[in-house]
Amino acid sequence: MQFKSYLIFPIIFLFIGCGAFYNQPTGIEKAVIGESTPATSLLKGLPKAKEPIVVGIYKFRDQTGQYKASENGSTFSTAVTQGATSILIKALEDSKWFVPIERENIGNLLQERNLIRSTRQEYTANVDPKAPQISPLLYAGVLLEGGIISYDSNIITGGFGARYFGTGGSVKYRQDRVTIYLRMVSTANGKILKSVYISKTILSQAIDQSLFKYVNFKRLLEVETGYTTNEPIQMAVTEAIEKAVASLVMEGIKDGIWEADVPKEEIDSVMLKYQKENEDADATAIYGRKLTDRRSKFAIEFGSGVTLMDGDYANPLLRPMGRGALKYFLTPSFNLSASTNAINLANKDRFDKWYATFDLNAEFILLPKDKFSPYVFAGGGFGFNKDFENFHTKVQYGLGLEYLVSDRIGIKMYGEHNLNFSDNIDYIKRGVRDDYYYRFGVGLTYYFAKKKDKIQIK
Repeated sequence: MQFKSYLIFPIIFLFIGCGAFYNQPTGIEKAVIGESTPATSLLKGLPKAKEPIVVGIYKFRDQTGQYKASENGSTFSTAVTQGATSILIKALEDSKWFVPIERENIGNLLQERNLIRSTRQEYTANVDPKAPQISPLLYAGVLLEGGIISYDSNIITGGFGARYFGTGGSVKYRQDRVTIYLRMVSTANGKILKSVYISKTILSQAIDQSLFKYVNFKRLLEVETGYTTNEPIQMAVTEAIEKAVASLVMEGIKDGIWEADVPKEEIDSVMLKYQKENEDADATAIYGRKLTDRRSKFAIEFGSGVTLMDGDYANPLLRPMGRGALKYFLTPSFNLSASTNAINLANKDRFDKWYATFDLNAEFILLPKDKFSPYVFAGGGFGFNKDFENFHTKVQYGLGLEYLVSDRIGIKMYGEHNLNFSDNIDYIKRGVRDDYYYRFGVGLTYYFAKKKDKIQIK
């Protein structure tokens, strides 16, 4: 019976390992048409061009000079594809805005045209001098230059694992990033008309579970399962190049380099989305941090928590308190906060009193453009008990954390130390030190709506 009870572990791991089973190859797969990326649909959804542009690409290079890493060091295999020129040509075709012409292997093309001419001259009898010659080559109005300029490995790594008596599992992940630059050059005067910069992250994940347990004397049960997924680097490069081509088209429309053959209302709608995307990109730092001015000038705050007396009596108790405040932001980082507080101070045996306090604090938010930020504050105030007596002045300081659920709602938690200029808060004067107390609370901040600037379409 003891052995049968341990059969539950293989059954559990069977279900956990279903993900690994359904993600593993189970046979030889046939060739398929290459997958699309999210940027492919963006390319194909661009407004129709009024007149396609003839464009030449000599070489879109891997400029990283980086080789693929391995456990035993680097190998002779490059970290990114060397066929980026082919990917770029396919993206230009999909956009329907460009007519790419062969320039990467122009020598082969010219040699083949020479063969055609010599063959006609040598083997065609009675050549009619008026017969049409081989058609001339197209020449490009613009050239596309640039390349893959960066491949950064392990910009984020992490994971989680747990094991108990030989049973456990782990999850690991790693993020890389590839970056490309694409510029458009006029063949008439060599002027660089536009340059765009695109980056794409590459995610790798590994999940595994294992069981290592003695189910009976000299009977060892061992089970392992797991799988790893790696986002293909070639797909990441393809998506980045396609996004660069789409951005190049939009930049050309915005600056009047070329025109779209669609109504103005449609162009305005597309450009509005593109400009909003650019504003989001400008406000985004590395690791996806959105750096925008989130808080409005005015806010109202409500909170509750507990207080802990530090006076002349022993055995202080945690007692409830409530808080309401108005805040005004002088800058995105700095604000003034005026608050009203109802606090209860007590010890175990003799002292139990309610006080009201009015505080004015200067508050500094350390990361004003992030959703999650620590903050520090300090200020002064005064208080009195419920019978409007025992007045005292004080200073207070503290620190806290705030998380913005939205641009209008913030959730915070904080701790505060109050230094009173009175030794009579607990109605007993003893020693030379004044009475202090601590406050620990959570709160909800509501930020009033702020006016948003209208986006102008050039």
